[in-house]
Amino acid sequence: MVATVRRAVLWVPDWPVVAAMAAAGVGVDAPAAVLHGRGMVAVSAAARAAGVRRGMRKRHAQRACPELTILPHDEGRDAREFEAVAAAAERVVSGVEISRPGLLMIPANGAARFHGSEDALAEALVTGVADDAAYESCVGVADGLLAAIAAARASVLVPAGASRDFLAPYGVGTLALAAMERLQRVAVEDLVSVLVRLGLGTLGDFTALPLSDVIARFGAVGAWAHRIARGEDVAPPVLRRSEDDIAVEYVFEEPAQRVEQFALVAAFIAEQLDAALLASGVRCGRVRITARTEKGDVLERVWRTDVGVRAGAFAKHMADRVRWQLEGWLSGTATGPEPAPLVSLALTAEDVVLLGSEQAYLWGGASGSDAKAHRSLERVQGLLGVEGVLSVREQGGRSPRDRVQALPWGQEGQTPRSLGHPWPGRIPEPAPATVFATAEPLAVLDAGGRPVVVDRRLGISAPPTWVRRQADPRDGLARAVHRHPSSGHVGGSEGPVWGAARPVEAWAGPWPVSERWWAEDGSRRAYVQIALREGEGELGLAVLAAFTAGGWVLEAIYD
Repeated sequence: MVATVRRAVLWVPDWPVVAAMAAAGVGVDAPAAVLHGRGMVAVSAAARAAGVRRGMRKRHAQRACPELTILPHDEGRDAREFEAVAAAAERVVSGVEISRPGLLMIPANGAARFHGSEDALAEALVTGVADDAAYESCVGVADGLLAAIAAARASVLVPAGASRDFLAPYGVGTLALAAMERLQRVAVEDLVSVLVRLGLGTLGDFTALPLSDVIARFGAVGAWAHRIARGEDVAPPVLRRSEDDIAVEYVFEEPAQRVEQFALVAAFIAEQLDAALLASGVRCGRVRITARTEKGDVLERVWRTDVGVRAGAFAKHMADRVRWQLEGWLSGTATGPEPAPLVSLALTAEDVVLLGSEQAYLWGGASGSDAKAHRSLERVQGLLGVEGVLSVREQGGRSPRDRVQALPWGQEGQTPRSLGHPWPGRIPEPAPATVFATAEPLAVLDAGGRPVVVDRRLGISAPPTWVRRQADPRDGLARAVHRHPSSGHVGGSEGPVWGAARPVEAWAGPWPVSERWWAEDGSRRAYVQIALREGEGELGLAVLAAFTAGGWVLEAIYD
């Protein structure tokens, strides 16, 4: 049974645009939106009233609201500005945890007892943030992570044991609210897309499925989603004491106050902590950032670190957060209008556990073998070049090759094409097992040995009877010239050398695809699925062939 923790969540609505407006000096009542990439990622209340929505393109948003102020996306700015909110909340309760800029997590049991009740705790937090930071916020209390976040967005206190019923009517898209890291959000959004297509529109529908079936179909991400949708926590109870905390410290030679100094210091101390964790064979769930000022003040903040042990990932993750935190402190949000210079900076790893025993956030436990594998890949990539090691992910498209996005390992590319789009002309399931990087020449022949062609009206000149692949010179399949298609030759002596022909058992198609017909690099293809007859000493298989530019090519092979 997974432990369930009573949580309080403080949420500032539309935080990215609220922080951007504050940094730019835009009035709180002005219509504004934050643009990231091609769409709006956050919209103010005034802009929403004018018809602007998240995800809307820039020109559409300006058409809906001509007086709209468009602000740039800046994750560092969001974190720095949020320091004022965290500092205000910390004056009410101790031990606040920044899950992400705009969202604070607080253990509710002890804080509620101190303030007298959960209602009193919520009122104190909202009042404290409004008075000290001048931001409007919402507080919710519930069992479990997702329920607490949903409760904060609705400004309600969910009774103990009622989180599952509270979450049941919410849409499955609510699951993304509990994913704190970018890669987690991508995985959860993919899961949500599948659930919607399966007709599971609400969390109640999803949790009605047996957990064993969910795990069998969706794996670790499905198990995570199923548990938090039931109002539980994703971390199992720890039956033993965690390992001792690990701390590293950097002492400035001279008191530091310039923001330019912090980028190198943040990267250096984050790498020191990462090296110390790896040397001890442990990982951590949280990092406490502690800075001491020239006046003797101690500034502290806790950040959650939901990243794996991928080489360099933790150090880069923490370097950004340390830098943002230092910039937030030095901007005066926590230390007053004239912040004192810093004399030392320390990072303390908390919730420390042995590698392989980490509490599962989304992906489950990680192990030292993962780090070794990633370091090996980096070594191979260094030997073969950037393009020598590729990672792949599925994306939207029509042909099997288009539906795979291949990138050099470790490189972040553009967002893959959406799988949810209709993609007219898409090759039907099942997907082929082997997709060639470059299409190979193929001969598709009729019963008389003549090439089969597909005209502009998708008419096939004759049923495919024989299929012949280009021969590999190493396998001895090159044949002499004969007239019959099974002899292993097509055409004259020039061109590719062909292997033995295989008889066709069945075929389906064609499926036309016309892409970029208006451009010189456009293509027109007709795809045909062909099942080959099993012969003596040969396994039956199926191929995906494409007729283009007056000839056939082999795109993929089915098992």
